[in-house]
Amino acid sequence: MKTKILKQKSVNMLKKKTSGTSTKYIFECDGCSKKFPTKDILAKHISYSHKTQNNSDTIAVRTQVELTPVPQQTEIFNCDICEYKTSQKRSILVHLKAHAAKRMYCCNICEYRCNRKDNLQIHMKIHTGEKPFSCNICEHRFITKSRLQTHMKIHTGEKPFSCNVCEYRCITKNRLQRHVKIHTGEKPFSCNICEYRFITKCRLQRHVKIHTGEKPFSCNICEYRCIRKSHLQTHVKIHTGEKPFSCNICKYSFIAKYSLQRHLKIHSGAKPFS
Repeated sequence: MKTKILKQKSVNMLKKKTSGTSTKYIFECDGCSKKFPTKDILAKHISYSHKTQNNSDTIAVRTQVELTPVPQQTEIFNCDICEYKTSQKRSILVHLKAHAAKRMYCCNICEYRCNRKDNLQIHMKIHTGEKPFSCNICEHRFITKSRLQTHMKIHTGEKPFSCNVCEYRCITKNRLQRHVKIHTGEKPFSCNICEYRFITKCRLQRHVKIHTGEKPFSCNICEYRCIRKSHLQTHVKIHTGEKPFSCNICKYSFIAKYSLQRHLKIHSGAKPFS
């Protein structure tokens, strides 16, 4: 009788110890369907609550074999900025604060954000139109010295970045990274209106303007409007009469480079669409 009372007290103590915590019960007893956080506690429960003099061996086997884990439904918290995932709410809050700290400087005109004050100062020149760095060969001007240095490679013919698949060479590393996606077929940016996919985010943004009808670049001489700044720059040459691209075989000159390339096929005899 005393032994039975002691066993019952031990079970009660076990219940008190586990019930006051936030432990998730993952092991279920086959005899009474009670759930416990560990195999050891479940084994003790079986030995105290279900063991008899005649089936001690059977109970021992059940303790070893029939411990059934109950699947847990854990909530997953996803970061909206990167691919970080966690099951802890506190961890995701700390992680999001890290993103906020990295982009603490914001433009008061547009939605641009950055993690450095000097980057914000450079960005503000887009709104002011300030371009303090000029090319001493052509008329192009730039916001930063690094952009001028990149531009100068056009005149020197320097192309330090080369593709290891084809003969493509370019001025900047970013251009090479974009080019490589042609070989891999990677197009991670997709239009949510039509089925078109794009290599870069800026190409997707430019494409979306076709659906919205937005034409932010306008000619100040005529009513011409367009999606791309480069298209406007080419159009303005119609008014100025500028034709910077000339054929080295005949006397023809052209406004755009692609027009010259199309013209050169006359001299080469190439007929790509025959």
